[in-house]
Amino acid sequence: MASLHSSLLLPPNLLSLTTPSSSPSHILFNLRPSTTHLRPLSTTQRRFGRPFVVAEQATVTEAARRLYVGNIPRTVNNDELSKIVQEHGAIEKAEVMYDKYSGRSRRFAFVTMKTVEDANAVIEKLNGTEIGGREIKVNVTEKPLSTSDLPLSQSEESQFIDSPHKVYVGNLAKTVTTDTLKKFFSEKGKVLSAKVSRVPGTSKSSGYGFVTFSSEDDVEAAISSFNNSSLEGQKIRVNKA
Repeated sequence: MASLHSSLLLPPNLLSLTTPSSSPSHILFNLRPSTTHLRPLSTTQRRFGRPFVVAEQATVTEAARRLYVGNIPRTVNNDELSKIVQEHGAIEKAEVMYDKYSGRSRRFAFVTMKTVEDANAVIEKLNGTEIGGREIKVNVTEKPLSTSDLPLSQSEESQFIDSPHKVYVGNLAKTVTTDTLKKFFSEKGKVLSAKVSRVPGTSKSSGYGFVTFSSEDDVEAAISSFNNSSLEGQKIRVNKA
């Protein structure tokens, strides 16, 4: 009874166990959760959360620092563009876009500034100004496609039928679609497939595309018939891809 009585008098957070020995000694276990065991869990939770937040903030910040510079002269290269832009803010990177087939400038570039403030300053100072007699356009790069727009872009890409009998079509008007391109070239040969290339992650046309045919004769006919012809108000370039 003494042993039972002493157990009942223990604080509620302590568990009393009687040892197998004949003596009524007790082993006490503290059941109260220690705060030292809770802190690491809380810290771990915070650590797991931080990378996602930091990554998201970094992506947003980088997008706000990346500028599109359009309608620049073909003679302007990376160094010359950097010199022009860095008068209004600190540059991280400047890259003029070139046609991979002709090697000519595509008359636009992307410039990443050091800070969002630098990017805003460049837009304010350079948008609408002239370089080499051309009025340039400076703004934040295109917004990514929304989730609802992505399936259409992916569908067009997946439906494209590649072939060794293929032509590259450059200097396309922004209004030219994949269907327009296919119908236009179908006048002079059997078109297997066509696609208008898009700026990665956007719905914006890159200004060029590809058309595939069933034979080399169709390729030659397309080049001789359509190179330097007009499609939706612009003279297009057509050559073997």
